[in-house]
Amino acid sequence: MAEEFVSEEIVPSIGTFDPTVMAKGAPALPGRFRWRDTEYTVAEVIKTWKESGPDKYPSGQMYLRKHWFEVRTTDGAIMMIYFERQARSKHDAKKRWWLYSIVVRE
Repeated sequence: MAEEFVSEEIVPSIGTFDPTVMAKGAPALPGRFRWRDTEYTVAEVIKTWKESGPDKYPSGQMYLRKHWFEVRTTDGAIMMIYFERQARSKHDAKKRWWLYSIVVRE
C-alpha cells in the first residue's frame, strides 16, 4: 500500500461534528465528508496533532496553524486530513478542511 499525495479540499457533512470539541475552541473532525464526489465516513481517529508557525510579522510570537487528523474510513482507507485555522486567501475563505494524503487498501 502506497501513500498518495492529494492536497485537495474536502467538504464536511453538516451535522457530523462533535459540539463538545467545538465548545473548547478546537475544530471538530467531521464524521462524514465529501471528496471527489464520494462521501466518506470516519470509522476511527488514529492520531491527532497540531502544527504551529511564527507570526507573519516579526513579533516573535508563534501561532497555531493547523490541526491534523490521521483517520481510517469505513472503507478501510487511511487519510491524513487537516484543518487550517486561517484561510489561505479571502477568495478561499470557506476552504478550511483539506485531504493531504490517502492510503487505499487494495
